[in-house]
Amino acid sequence: MRKVSYLIWPVVTGVLAALLILQFYPQLVAPPVTTVEIREAASVEAPATGLGSGVVSYADAVDRAAPAVVNIYTRTLVRQPVNPLLNDPFFRKFFNSEQLPQRERIESSLGSGVILNEQGYVVTNNHVISGADSIIVALRDGREAQAEVVGLDPETDLAVLKVELDDLPSITLASDELRIGDVALAIGNPFGVGQTVTMGIISATGRNRLGLSTYEDFIQTDAAINPGNSGGALIDARGNLVGINTAIFSKSGGSQGIGFAIPSTLARQVMQDLISHGRVIRGWLGIEIQELTPRLAESFGVGDRSGLIIAGIFRNGPAHQAGLQPGDVLLQIAGEPVTSSRKAMNRIARFKPGDKVELGILRNGHEMSLEARIDERPQTRN
Repeated sequence: MRKVSYLIWPVVTGVLAALLILQFYPQLVAPPVTTVEIREAASVEAPATGLGSGVVSYADAVDRAAPAVVNIYTRTLVRQPVNPLLNDPFFRKFFNSEQLPQRERIESSLGSGVILNEQGYVVTNNHVISGADSIIVALRDGREAQAEVVGLDPETDLAVLKVELDDLPSITLASDELRIGDVALAIGNPFGVGQTVTMGIISATGRNRLGLSTYEDFIQTDAAINPGNSGGALIDARGNLVGINTAIFSKSGGSQGIGFAIPSTLARQVMQDLISHGRVIRGWLGIEIQELTPRLAESFGVGDRSGLIIAGIFRNGPAHQAGLQPGDVLLQIAGEPVTSSRKAMNRIARFKPGDKVELGILRNGHEMSLEARIDERPQTRN
């Protein structure tokens, strides 16, 4: 019995030790298990499939906006010499241009416009009506009227017309901030087939450097825009105006899903200036600027900051009177950093003549600030 009891205790002790090891260190006898955390999306109630719920139609938005979108027809009288050789400057210098036989022909074009005011003010593109001798505005309800040109602004490619008709519809401007991915509807008169609505989304905002106009801040959309849509409305899903359709990027001449519209806020500002002053009043510093490349930034000692090089200054202009010099690096305008020439030009243009603006510059490696008095930008000739 003593030998048996002598053997039992080591066995019991070993079993207890093994149980303790399994309890606290299970990985010693089993391979490790890799756990992957999977985050579940918040549960969303499935929408009902009935016609009374969800966005199944944009007819209400179109009903609100479409009456204020008009078709614009222009006629231009073109005079040309009877003999094509007389178009050559070499031959023309031997003849009196007033005595040359000429033939006349009428060129017609079409576009669209938007009534922004019940008093009959219509906004369209400058290129739609520029140089036209006759402009006819046709409403969706069938009425037509001769339009008078209130003002042109080639620098934004906008124009304002005036029609004398009663009970005119007008469009409302969007107040919500535009976001990429928002639904967009384009209304216009493509190819002269009549008022047409196309749908897409807002593809991008703030597009510039397209070479379309001096001041560029375009909305990009994939809603189909074709010739004849120019000057028409780009609206949101509630029927509010978000932009004036202006141009397309196309290799074929038709829509390829890249269209551009002028924001409605800019159109409203231009319209108000043209109606009140006959011209658009913009701020002006009188400087020529150059983009700051990494190599130029290193040579000017700018470091990793953004800025623009003052390449030239107009004599007796606001910048000249404020003490700016060619070679200065413009770092800030009214406390805001300068990031690009296009944004800087738009920023300066928003100031009113007479406003005093603080400019942060870098000169010979030293930062300094100057105060400039904004002047009115000289008008460009059409």
